[in-house]
Amino acid sequence: MAPKTQQKEIPANLSGQRLDTALARMFPEYSSSRLKSWILEGLVTIDDRQVKPREAVHGGERVMLTPNIEASVSSGPEPIELDIAWEDEDLLIVNKPAGLVVHPGAGNTHGTLMNGLLYHVAGLGQLPRAGIIHRLDKDTSGLLLVGKNLRSHTALVRALAERAVSRKYLAICIGVLTSGGTIDAAIGRNPVDRRKMRVRDDGKPAVTHFRVLERYRGHTYISVQLETGRTHQIRVHFAHRRNPLLGDPVYGGRLQLPGGASTELTSTLRSFRRQALHAARLRFPHPRSGEEIDVECAPPDDFRTLLDTLRHDRETVT
Repeated sequence: MAPKTQQKEIPANLSGQRLDTALARMFPEYSSSRLKSWILEGLVTIDDRQVKPREAVHGGERVMLTPNIEASVSSGPEPIELDIAWEDEDLLIVNKPAGLVVHPGAGNTHGTLMNGLLYHVAGLGQLPRAGIIHRLDKDTSGLLLVGKNLRSHTALVRALAERAVSRKYLAICIGVLTSGGTIDAAIGRNPVDRRKMRVRDDGKPAVTHFRVLERYRGHTYISVQLETGRTHQIRVHFAHRRNPLLGDPVYGGRLQLPGGASTELTSTLRSFRRQALHAARLRFPHPRSGEEIDVECAPPDDFRTLLDTLRHDRETVT
């Protein structure tokens, strides 16, 4: 379908603003970078003439915008069953199981969450990353936010950047923590192994808040709140403080058993082969109404079994 040209008059209160800045105010459904690219492509005219992004506006000019919405993803839809925790016409929240890859990539071209989303919602292929607002690692379970149209996607990406999206995780780490706290340590790519991240002085700022929920003989159940959202942030931060997440195959090191561990505990810990991390809660303003959306989901069965086994070990081993 050919894009529909939109026409608006620049309001007087934007007088003196750069054109790209003014358009971002007038067309909030589009990102600033997208609007700027359309100006440069000649898809925006002011009083029937082409302009540059830096040109100042005066108010009263007639803007003609012809959006160029091209397919943003090349993956195809697949009928993958999704556990939808919340949905309306603007967004959805999916409860992702551990083991499901979010985005197609090398070695994972099919059977991803994105493929399932493209099947579930027509038109998502026109949005960046099929509307997916943030990432979860393959073996992390829990809630993932998706914008279903360009306006809501743009607003949710902006809300995430402005830290208006609250993300709470549940995790089990190695070691007995005495109290909660904050980890403020920049994260960047590991120069030795580019597939991994690490704490480094020249990395991007990363802040993780956590509190203790339960203590066991050799592990701690914690609630984690992200202030920033760097790749592998929770996993890297707790590995850095020598309390890696239980089962983490990348940052966790070798299996650690508490003294006198029962056969049941030993078997459960050995069989848990993913990071014990679950995205449990999302809270954010709705992109259309501004109403607070607050969604929670319980950890999956393997996570709950792990908790039950750790509690039983704590109560029975002296």
